[in-house]
Amino acid sequence: MSRETTSPALQAAEKLCDERGERLTPIRRRVLELVHEADGPVKAYDLLETLKPGPGSAKPPTVYRALEFLLGLGLVHKVEALNAYVGCSHSHSCGGAELFICSDCGSVQECHGAPVSTQTPDGFIIERSVVEHFGHCGNCRT
Repeated sequence: MSRETTSPALQAAEKLCDERGERLTPIRRRVLELVHEADGPVKAYDLLETLKPGPGSAKPPTVYRALEFLLGLGLVHKVEALNAYVGCSHSHSCGGAELFICSDCGSVQECHGAPVSTQTPDGFIIERSVVEHFGHCGNCRT
């Protein structure tokens, strides 16, 4: 996500945190900002390296706790197959994401309203879903 979309994403995150009585601490805010500024999926240790310079630099548990917080609010998505994170590009109330991952350039595009399974075990309630598709984006196919 570009710098242009980072500010609205941060504003939406602040609003969501206010609505839910959560705190967007400086480290959570910075991690969210870095995820949105990345050119593609970003790994936790890449975030850690970016946060390291300076006194009181972040440690791995700090970054993972920030990512877990952001995941819990639906502000980022984990690309499980890549063990990396991308910023959420839509409403945080859908509970699901459908990610399209280009095998050539590594870009990830998100579609809204991922299908939710109707084949769940008795008593199981889905809280969030992520569906990952691998293929070739339009830019790499041309």
